[in-house]
Amino acid sequence: MEKQGINNIKLGAFVLSGLGFLVLLLFMIGKNRSLFGSTYTLKARFENVQGLVPGNNIRFSGIEAGTVKNIIILNDTTIEVTMNVEKKMLNIIRKNALASIGTEGLVGNKVVNIIASHEEGELATEGDLLVTKQALSPDEMLQKLNKTNEEIELITKELMSTVQRINSSSAIWSLLNDPSLPRNVKISLGNIQLATGKAALAAEDFYTLIADVKNGQGSVGRILTDTSYAQNLKDAILKIKEAGTEADAVARELSNVVSGIQNDINSGNGAIHSMLKDSTVTQSINTSLENIRQGTDRFNQNMEALKHNFLFRGYFKKLEKQKKKELVKPE
Repeated sequence: MEKQGINNIKLGAFVLSGLGFLVLLLFMIGKNRSLFGSTYTLKARFENVQGLVPGNNIRFSGIEAGTVKNIIILNDTTIEVTMNVEKKMLNIIRKNALASIGTEGLVGNKVVNIIASHEEGELATEGDLLVTKQALSPDEMLQKLNKTNEEIELITKELMSTVQRINSSSAIWSLLNDPSLPRNVKISLGNIQLATGKAALAAEDFYTLIADVKNGQGSVGRILTDTSYAQNLKDAILKIKEAGTEADAVARELSNVVSGIQNDINSGNGAIHSMLKDSTVTQSINTSLENIRQGTDRFNQNMEALKHNFLFRGYFKKLEKQKKKELVKPE
C-alpha cells in the first residue's frame, strides 16, 4: 500500500509538471517569444508607451517581426523599450526606420510598428536605437474628437441660424420666385462668356505682338532689334539737338538786333531813328516819292506821244497786231 501511494504521488507530480510545462509553452508560443528561433535586439525610446507590456508583438510594415523583451523607465520623460527582432530582418530593417506604438484593431493589444524610411540608410545591428514617432493615444484621439464635435455643433447652430434668416427674408424668396431670374442669369452668363472670348482674343493678339517684337518683326520690332534703326534714331536726335542749338543762336542774334534797333530808336541814333523820328527826313522821303511819281507820269505821257508820232506809229501798230494774234492763237 505504501508503495502504491508513493507511485500515485510521483504520477501526480509528473502530470502536474507536464501540465505546467505545457501551459508555459503555450504561453510562450502565444506571445511569440521566439522560443525556438534566433533573434537580435533593437531599442526605442518613447515618452509614453500607452500600456505596452513585455511580450507584445512587433510589426515591420504590418508583418510580424518579433516581440517586446522588456520596458525600462530611464527618467520621468523617457521610457526605453527593448525588442527581440527575428534575425531574418537583419537585411531589412535600417537605422533610419521609425518606431511607433499602435493597437491591434480598435481595442486590441498594443504593438510596436516599425516603418521603413524612404531614404537610404545603414542596416540596423544589435543594440541600435531606432528613431521614434509618438502616435496619438486613445485619450488624445477622444479629446480631438470631442473638440471636433464641439466645432461641428457650433457650425450646425450657425447654419441653422442662417437658414432661419433666409426663411424669414421675403426679399430672397421674391428674388428666387421671380420667373425672369433664370433668363437674366442666362443672359449674364452669355455676356460673361462673350467677354471672356474677347479677352482671350485680345490676350492672343497681345502675345502675337510680343512675339513679333521679340522676333524683330513689325516697325516696333525692327526699331527695338535692328541696330541701324537705333543708330539712325540717335543721329536724328543729334541733328534735332544741333538744329535747336542753331535756332537758339539765331534767336539770340535776332534779339540783339532788335535790342540794338530799339536802343537806336530810344537814344536818337542811327538811320532808323532818323527815318522814324526825324520829320525832316520823312519830308525828304515824301518829296522824293512825289518826284518819282511825277517822273513816272511824264514818262508815260512821253511814251503816249511817241505812239502818235509818225516816225514810231508803225512800230507800235505792229506790236499791237502781234499781241492780238497771240491772244486769239488757239491753244
